[in-house]
Amino acid sequence: MGKDLFEEYQKASDPTKRERSYAWHTAIGLQAVDGLETSDYLKELAVKNIEGEITIEEVQALIKSYYKTDRKNEDTRTEEADTVSMRITPIINEKGFTFSVAQYLSIHKRLFEGIYKRAGEIRDYNISKQEWVLDGDTVTYGGASELRATLEYDMSQEKAFDYTGLSMDEIIKHFAVFISRLWQIHVFGEGNTRTTAVFFIKYLNSLGFNVTNDIFAENAWYFRNALVRANYTNLKKGVHETTEYLELFLRNLLLGEKNPLKNRTLHISSAAKQFIEPQKQYIGDKKQYIDKLLSSGLTQKTATHAVKLFNEFGFESFFSRSDVVDIVGITVTPASALLKKLADLSITEAVSGMGKGKYRFNPDFFK
Repeated sequence: MGKDLFEEYQKASDPTKRERSYAWHTAIGLQAVDGLETSDYLKELAVKNIEGEITIEEVQALIKSYYKTDRKNEDTRTEEADTVSMRITPIINEKGFTFSVAQYLSIHKRLFEGIYKRAGEIRDYNISKQEWVLDGDTVTYGGASELRATLEYDMSQEKAFDYTGLSMDEIIKHFAVFISRLWQIHVFGEGNTRTTAVFFIKYLNSLGFNVTNDIFAENAWYFRNALVRANYTNLKKGVHETTEYLELFLRNLLLGEKNPLKNRTLHISSAAKQFIEPQKQYIGDKKQYIDKLLSSGLTQKTATHAVKLFNEFGFESFFSRSDVVDIVGITVTPASALLKKLADLSITEAVSGMGKGKYRFNPDFFK
């Protein structure tokens, strides 16, 4: 999904089309936090809804019918992305909002009912998640026995917080701390980041911020990685939790700044990335590398994209669709197509145990 699908509507004079376009763009973009991508069919329906040709209720009925048919070629993850996207859209557009634990739980239930067994319910087990940005390590999430009490405490503290007299720098710093703590609790078994993002957008709107730009839509995975870095300390590795990355995200979101939001800068070992000797013996010179890629059936343009990725990640580092967007400078849809093409030709291989949608270059291809 690229911005170009919604760009014309975001510049439209019709405010209804602008609002619908923003909501759809954000809803679809947020699926990237879990490595999901919506179907082309949903995007077609989204455009029709923006145009006013069909209602959101009709979109929901059509998507439900679409997945009732025999669709062996459709990934169940695509169905989840479609379903959650069409549920996020009306929530963002709704004017009503209550800052409360009940509202937070309700958003999760509305998004994931029928997808997760315990939608809207607080988990009763402990969890860990391997993170690419942490080299496979995990954030320490809230303990199962204290989740509700912790959630209620954080909500009560924020509700009582007085913003009077604060500068925007101070407000943004406070927002970063609040949202990172809320996310770290990880109240639910799955779907925490999307729920937190939707809740936060609604909260910001209730405080008078007009959050109708592309920052969430285009940088959803950066947002998640920034939340991870805000809640991770490893003194042995010299890594300390920091909200600096979240603050950059929020400055772009709320102040219209243009700070670069590159996922690779959040990686805890990004400063230490170097080529290693075994890589050099495979790659030879750049022309030899490109010739090898071209002989596999890649076009010159695609081969050049692959070279850019290899120059950044080599054989040892993992990358995802968001990294492809960052490094190659393309939008999400062509980035997904590029990843699929490279994997189909065994130029890259999927990496398990490091989160969803992670790849690395396959050394055997270049021998």
